[in-house]
Amino acid sequence: MESSAPGDRLIRLIVQIPCYDEAATLPEVIAEIPRRIPGVDLVEVLVVDDGSTDGTGDVARRAGANYLVRHTRNKGLAAAFRSGLDASLRLGATIIVNTDGDGQYRGAEIPALIQPILDGTADMVVGDRRPARLGHLSASRRRLQAMGSWMVRRFSGTAVPDAPSGFRAFSREAALRLNVLSDYTYTLETLIQAGAARLAVTFVPVSSRSVKRRSRLLRSVRAYVQQSAATILRTYAMYRPLHVFLGAGLVLFAIGLAGVGRFLYFYADGQGAGHVQSIVLSGALLVLGFQVALIGLVADLVAANRRLLEEILYRLRRAEIEAQASAEPGSRPQSALSLRRRGRDEP
Repeated sequence: MESSAPGDRLIRLIVQIPCYDEAATLPEVIAEIPRRIPGVDLVEVLVVDDGSTDGTGDVARRAGANYLVRHTRNKGLAAAFRSGLDASLRLGATIIVNTDGDGQYRGAEIPALIQPILDGTADMVVGDRRPARLGHLSASRRRLQAMGSWMVRRFSGTAVPDAPSGFRAFSREAALRLNVLSDYTYTLETLIQAGAARLAVTFVPVSSRSVKRRSRLLRSVRAYVQQSAATILRTYAMYRPLHVFLGAGLVLFAIGLAGVGRFLYFYADGQGAGHVQSIVLSGALLVLGFQVALIGLVADLVAANRRLLEEILYRLRRAEIEAQASAEPGSRPQSALSLRRRGRDEP
């Protein structure tokens, strides 16, 4: 695992809390966050107010949040997470913890969550709620989460048993590498990205509390399954296009070949005239399979260019952070301080 930032003097932990109308629970969430953690020099809290209408931003300030990022309108969980990650990096965070503002996760478990990063054995740590044991989840939701986590493990190459968990920690290196493109949620996409980037990903067991309000992501089981499946497949196809398209092309080609074999069998038996349709369909499938495989080759070339662009973006981010850190040793970047004073909208 690479060093997060050469020459760092402080281990700075920033706990980011994406929020949308969480004024009722946010004070308790912030109060639970430990401000002294062994191995960490400074613990700060950053709240992302995602266009709340209940005064969440003002509540965050009164409750003791060190920094506040505001969205002028609701942009969704993925956008709020993205804004928090970007702001935390510009603030000079060495480790970033993401938690929810609804009180589902316990702040007291943050030290255990970040310990693998402090030990240098992980770049990303996910809190495993062990959903199969959660009595406040319905049986259908437990099955749904188990199936989704299995798919993410298969597509990402990681061993995380609770993929939808939002309680997770990132080293600076991991945060610099991640690029959240989804408009729905970041949890599944970041795991597949982390696997593709060969980041060290692990998990630790955590507890979880029942949330009284209705989930804003799980508005209906069908919509959640559709959105999650689309996110998993889209992200996997983005990072492993050759596997996806070449596999699909080979399946179509194999079906086409089977159809040709079937026609030849009947033709040898003197019944070929009655099976002309099958040879036509088989020919179309052979051509289609070949075209899909070619699309996979082109997509793989595009993915190679995307990897180069991601590497450039990573180096630019890293250079910006190191330039800010060296401009005035021991101080935070001015651009980061403005987040606290102005509470401005984050792009």
